[in-house]
Formats: sequence, C-alpha cells, structure tokens
Amino acid sequence: MRLLLIHTGGTIGMGDTPHGLGPVDGLVEAAVEARLPGGIRLTTRVFAPLLDSADVGPAHWNRMLDLIDDHPGTPVIVTHGTDTMAFTGAALSQALAGLGRHVVLCGAMQPLGRGGDAEDNLDLAINAALRPGEAVMLAFAGRLMPAEGLVKHDSQGADSFRAIPQTPACPPRRRRFGDRRLAVLSLSPGMPAAMLRASLAELDGAVLRVFGSGTAMADPEVLAALSAAVQAGKRIRAVSQCEQGGLIPGSYAAGAGLWSCGVENGGTETPEAALIRLWLG
Repeated sequence: MRLLLIHTGGTIGMGDTPHGLGPVDGLVEAAVEARLPGGIRLTTRVFAPLLDSADVGPAHWNRMLDLIDDHPGTPVIVTHGTDTMAFTGAALSQALAGLGRHVVLCGAMQPLGRGGDAEDNLDLAINAALRPGEAVMLAFAGRLMPAEGLVKHDSQGADSFRAIPQTPACPPRRRRFGDRRLAVLSLSPGMPAAMLRASLAELDGAVLRVFGSGTAMADPEVLAALSAAVQAGKRIRAVSQCEQGGLIPGSYAAGAGLWSCGVENGGTETPEAALIRLWLG
C-alpha cells in the first residue's frame, strides 16, 4: 500500500534558524517515514519553497488537487500551517466531493521535536489516512474533524479548531480554482456605504458576513450598493458573523432589505466554505 505526503509548509516542519523559526528541509518527511507501519510505501511531494499558510491561495489548492489526481486511489496526508487551514479544508472538501478520495490534513501549533503537539497530530493523521473510506479530514489535538467547516477559534492553544457541521457537498461545477476576484467582507456598525461599493466594484463576487441570523443595517445606500452589485451579475453570499446557528432569512424585519437585494443565503456555511462555494459554483 502507498501513502502520499504533500508537504506544503507550516509550523509543524519548522526549526531554529539564525533568524528564528523557519522551514527545515526533510523534517516532516523523515518524521512521517519513521512512523509508517511495515508494508507502507511513502511517496512525498514537497512544495518549494515551503509556505507559511498565510501565503496559500487558489494556485496552491490547484497544485494540491493535481498531485492528488496524479496518485489515484492513494490515501493522502497534507501537512499545512494552521492559519489558513480552514480555507484549504473547505477547498479540498468541495473540489474532491464525490470522487471517493481519502485526504487527511495535519498541522501543529509547535514544531516537531519541541515536545508539543506535532508528533501526536502526525500519528493521528497517519492512522486515519490508512483507514478505508472517503473523507477530507483534519487530524488535530486528538480528534478527527470533517475539514469542510473548520474554524480556527484559538490562535495559541493546542486545541485550536472546531468543526461546524455543513450541508453535504455536492459535486461542484468546477474542480479547479480559476482567476476570479473574490473576498470575504464583513458588515460593521457605521460602515460607509462608499467603502462597500468600492470593494464590490473590484470583485467578481463576495461572501458577506452579516449580523446574527441574517440582519443588516437599514442604510439605503448600503442596500443600494449590494443591489447594484447583484444586478451587475456579482454573486454575494451571506453568512452569519456568529460561529454557529447560521442564517434564517425572514426571522427579523431588519433582514428584509438585505434579502430583497438578491443576496444569497449561505445558511450554516462558514465564511471559508462560502468563499469556496462561490469559486467552484
């Protein structure tokens, strides 16, 4: 049996350098190889240069998907930094929906060899990857979590992630990320309508983080900016600023203006999942 390791970078594979923590070549590959049970052959594909996850984006998701496609039927571990793990989890989950692939994401809050969480997370990822089944998961802090609705809720603690249940992903219209200008925007009290209008003018679509179960300010200029963008063919998908609960259009009159603009209901989607849905939809 083969196992594919895609090492993109992140804290898990860092060590001391003259300038502080930085990527160490071969560290993750050696740690995975040393943990494999007998009879498992490891194939490694390593990003060069290794990336801080803050730099991971659509082109890198496409590369991960290409590497996964290049190894049909092979279980996959993707080692990755934690800061944008939720975006990559949503990207791989949706792009691979219905293809029967088994992918385990793994990272750490402390590097290998520091007595922290890295070794346990790798052990969990390897064990999970070698089990049969179709899934895209995160192995972290002793738990396996569905990767499609991840939230990094703690910037420092070892138990940094939660998994918000999502509607099962259907096979997407696209399975790669094209050259589209998309972003996550957030409503805030007193936000100038001109800022929202200017942002939407630069975008092909956006995820809009709204209040509570689906409300927005009644400012006619804000609503006009949203309506004009939708009429121009730009998809705007609303999600809640709350971590759980999602949106319930029509539950409050304060949301009537928002939904009358043609904004889409993202339901319980995380902002990351909603952004990927716009990209692949």
